[in-house]
Amino acid sequence: MPFAAILWHDLRMLSASWLVRLWLAATALLAMVQVLSNWERFQTAPFIAVLLLPYIIFPWSLVVMMLSVNPLAGSRSGVAADGILSRPVTRYAYLLAAWTARVSLVLSVFLLVTVPAIAVVALAKRPAPADEVTFYGVAASLVVVGLVLTFLVSIGFLLGTLFRNTLLAIVVLVFLWFPVNFVLNTFSLEEFSPISLTQALPTLLRRPWNGDQVQEPEPDVDAALREAISFFGSLGGDSRPEPQERGFFETDAYEDFSLRRVLLGYGIPTLVAIVLATVCFCYRDV
Repeated sequence: MPFAAILWHDLRMLSASWLVRLWLAATALLAMVQVLSNWERFQTAPFIAVLLLPYIIFPWSLVVMMLSVNPLAGSRSGVAADGILSRPVTRYAYLLAAWTARVSLVLSVFLLVTVPAIAVVALAKRPAPADEVTFYGVAASLVVVGLVLTFLVSIGFLLGTLFRNTLLAIVVLVFLWFPVNFVLNTFSLEEFSPISLTQALPTLLRRPWNGDQVQEPEPDVDAALREAISFFGSLGGDSRPEPQERGFFETDAYEDFSLRRVLLGYGIPTLVAIVLATVCFCYRDV
């Protein structure tokens, strides 16, 4: 009962906060702008990856950081001490209830906005080149992004336990999260780098349930036109190929994408962060 009471209390408090309300409105507005501006540009798989990108990299990951460190740092530390010392609530029950409330809220906002947007993009008839995505790929992508958000909440809880100052915890988390992402992205490790994971999402979105073969999208009209121009140019004596710039999602480094490796790469650090935060909080003075 103490766990459930703290959980529902935190959910009510978070739902009533202006940060969460503004975040919900801003992420819905950004998703609508992305859908309208990219309606004729992207194929389905890169389009869905673009919708998921703000939650993995920026800016919504910053909002998740601010929500995750709050229960254990700053003014909330006094509330935790009062609840633990004057009521029959254990330390780990308070910590896990607060963690569950933040994870539930973050995932609820994420799914509430992205699921309708993905449904519109995947099911509507658009003038963009045909690109089939699978139900398994969409579901797996949502699970993976949700796991990354859960990992970010857990890391914020750990730093909120180590540092009593909310601002210090957020600054340390920002300076750890973003530089490490760019460093890991150079190795194209989707199971550790959120940037590489975002680039690998189109591969996962096109993957069928058995995972044997990835459905290849139809050739882009612009790509076919460039090839035709290059062919006729070679007939005229100019055989130099026209330089082409590869887009953010146009990479062949993730053809061997493994969902199991990604789940382990983010799931194990999430469990470790929760355990370390619980241990630190149990031995910390309140």
